[in-house]
Amino acid sequence: MSIFHSMNTTASALTAQRLRMDVVSSNMANADTTRAKLVNGEWEPYRRKSVVMQAKEDQFSSYLQTALNTSSQGAGNGVKVSKIVEDETPFQLVYDPTHPDANEEGYVQKPNVDPLKEMVDLMSATRSYEANVTVLNASKNMLMKALEIGK
Repeated sequence: MSIFHSMNTTASALTAQRLRMDVVSSNMANADTTRAKLVNGEWEPYRRKSVVMQAKEDQFSSYLQTALNTSSQGAGNGVKVSKIVEDETPFQLVYDPTHPDANEEGYVQKPNVDPLKEMVDLMSATRSYEANVTVLNASKNMLMKALEIGK
């Protein structure tokens, strides 16, 4: 295990949480977008997106360490974003007969973005990001103290 292993793990988490915050920002920015994608000749509203994360696996080293059952067992390799998925919940129907996208009954399909849910997700991602910054700073301080011992 490298002395920078903890920093690399934390850096992967910072990158993933930053992307998560970007996706939430995109959801909030498109909360009222009724024409996001053209499907079968008709406009479809914006569909909420969310980030799916999974454990990051090194190609060979993780398998070798597992096979050798070395002391680094239980130590993770970080996290990566495996994909960004669209939420398949139905769109909200709002009665607004004056809207240009209203159907024959006067209803408009609005995006399935819930601002409250997005704010909770944003707060969670922000707190996780802040916690990982704290871990990164602690790792940096420990490495600096180790260098001072060598003086």
